[in-house]
Amino acid sequence: MTSKTRKKSHTGRIVLLCLLAVLLIFGTVFSRFGGLGPGECADTEAFAFYAKDVSELVLPEQTRIVALGEATHGNKEFQQLKRTVFQNLTERYGIRAFCLEGDYAGCEMVNRYIHGGKGSAEEAAAAIGFGIYRTEEMADLIRWMREYNETAAEGEDLIFYGFDMQRSNMDYACLKEAAAKAGIDTSELEQLWNAETESFLESATPEEKVSAVTKIKEQFDPSDTAGIHAADILLQNIAIFEEYNAGRNPVGMRDRFMADNILWILGQEEARGYECIFISAHNGHVEQKGSYDMENKVMGNLLADAIGEDAYYVTGTDFRKATVNLPLQSGKRITHTFYSHDPLANAAKECGYEMCWLDFSAVSEESPLYPAVHDYCWMGSLGDSYNALFMTFVPMSYRIYRSPAITYDSMIYVSEAHPTVILEEPNH
Repeated sequence: MTSKTRKKSHTGRIVLLCLLAVLLIFGTVFSRFGGLGPGECADTEAFAFYAKDVSELVLPEQTRIVALGEATHGNKEFQQLKRTVFQNLTERYGIRAFCLEGDYAGCEMVNRYIHGGKGSAEEAAAAIGFGIYRTEEMADLIRWMREYNETAAEGEDLIFYGFDMQRSNMDYACLKEAAAKAGIDTSELEQLWNAETESFLESATPEEKVSAVTKIKEQFDPSDTAGIHAADILLQNIAIFEEYNAGRNPVGMRDRFMADNILWILGQEEARGYECIFISAHNGHVEQKGSYDMENKVMGNLLADAIGEDAYYVTGTDFRKATVNLPLQSGKRITHTFYSHDPLANAAKECGYEMCWLDFSAVSEESPLYPAVHDYCWMGSLGDSYNALFMTFVPMSYRIYRSPAITYDSMIYVSEAHPTVILEEPNH
């Protein structure tokens, strides 16, 4: 290679590195300041007229399920809202059931704690099993529920339910405990279980697992609804992981199972004399018109179908700016700043609200706010994953295109959301 050729090669590498550096800087700035900007702002005067404090959230009389969505799993404000809204509903509407997008068996550990069980609120939060809930905000909710139950009259206690089914080890242990209490033999199921890995044996077929659990389920007395439900949860778990193992994404199946589990909880509470329950999950699950495709509706849509749209009341959430706690593929967690493109969230910020509630049914057709409430816009929506390259350069990867009033009955807007802090697991 001649010196002239080497010089050209060296110059080419420098140019390429400079271009990459420019792209990186551009991408960082692009992402940091909301991609192509946080979008237009709704009429601030009209927004201020209709916006209310979160404590003023009201329910229609016919409500049987009230849902609170969260735009992200990694922000303090959305976790704090769980307690704020639930406490308001407990005090004003007599709701006694808190239902979380968390594993049924893990949440049962929380329920035992709030009824006087051993340990701490932080340990109870960790028992849910998902890192997103191992926070001081969740511990604060659990602590308040325990304190409430200490003075609650008989039958007026708060109950903590989970309606997810993704933790095999907890679901297996829950069913075994219920079966032992009922005097039901579980040896056939135990032969399919690896105690060291706390999971089913790789050699165990789905048919074998379903058969063993079904035999146990059929032996419960019909009045033992908790035992039967524990069996159903493990059957759901088996079905979900059969899909995962086959390389399919069972999102539609999971939402159907979660909807079924919530309806079971509603029945449990109605038997206690309470006609309404509170549920909390990601925005994407609680949408009242949402679907994944032509055949798979989201959980909220299924619930609205089951009990009637008028009986399902859902409040979504959005942010203008959110610095979110998210995990990398390596498992290490980072914080990254995102912006929605929501004119109503922008109006909340411009009006000086840190947080506020907007009831869409109250907005008059003659109001200049009406179009912003009903038109489609890009709202913030993040799960518990982070793709640095994609999310940095493609803001629409963390935004969803929705009509606020079609998707939710009302929304809570947070101007600036701050990251959660994931607590260390107990005894670690």
